Amino acid sequence: MATFSVHVTIENKLGISDPEGDTILNDLVLKGTHKTVSKIKTAKMLKFTIKEKDKKTAQSKVQEICDDLRIYNPMVSKVIIDVFEN
Repeated sequence: MATFSVHVTIENKLGISDPEGDTILNDLVLKGTHKTVSKIKTAKMLKFTIKEKDKKTAQSKVQEICDDLRIYNPMVSKVIIDVFEN
């Protein structure tokens, strides 16, 4: 079995408000700095280390864990799972 690092990024779906991102952007605007930035989206990342036979199995297992534990709300969040071999 190989060891994999699996990064799970959870962010709001398009059209769902992101108050934290908006607050950060407003702070930049109020300070008058970084005028080229027009949008900021926040996300949460979970990092797993898992031993599985291959990348596909590692991804499936982590997806199953996230679903079983209800780590995200599929109605408002989208999930991106990236798998890296250690």
